[in-house]
Amino acid sequence: MTYYGPKELAAAFRTVRHNTIQIAEEIPEEHYGYRAAPESRSVAETLAHMAVTTRFPEQVHIVEHRSTMEGFDFVSLLSKLAAEEKTPRSKSEILDLLRSEGERFAQALEGLPEDRLGESVSFPAGMVPPTKSRFEMLLGPKEHEMHHRAQLMVLERMLGITPHLTRQMQQRMAAMKAAQAGG
Repeated sequence: MTYYGPKELAAAFRTVRHNTIQIAEEIPEEHYGYRAAPESRSVAETLAHMAVTTRFPEQVHIVEHRSTMEGFDFVSLLSKLAAEEKTPRSKSEILDLLRSEGERFAQALEGLPEDRLGESVSFPAGMVPPTKSRFEMLLGPKEHEMHHRAQLMVLERMLGITPHLTRQMQQRMAAMKAAQAGG
């Protein structure tokens, strides 16, 4: 028995995606074209990127069940994903994409046999490390999403929006202070 298997991996991913969706809901659609810098992704592009990048690990670990990344056509798949994130979409369409792609990926994670997470995946010669566990690689999508979610939280601040996680923490602190003052 492990302490962190496919069900926990899926639950953790769902939590991260839930918070991403909350940010996507809170940013007004008129700011979806906003870019922090000319060469950076817009809010809409960042959200679409987050929505579709789970297709990469799904292809590698679930569809193909690869044991090596040698010979994998990174350029083709990443080009398709880049085109997908540039597709113009309304806020509603982006939210639908985040929900549907996120749940599809979470269900795929949940359905993995537990022993599959311990398998090793090798990388092309010269890459460091030369292998990783499938578990470590499947943690990647959650970490990747959290990285971009942090960017979105900075963009929220730049747009004058206090991120929901900050508001929630402020509410908890105020409740604790009130309890101490009254207790």
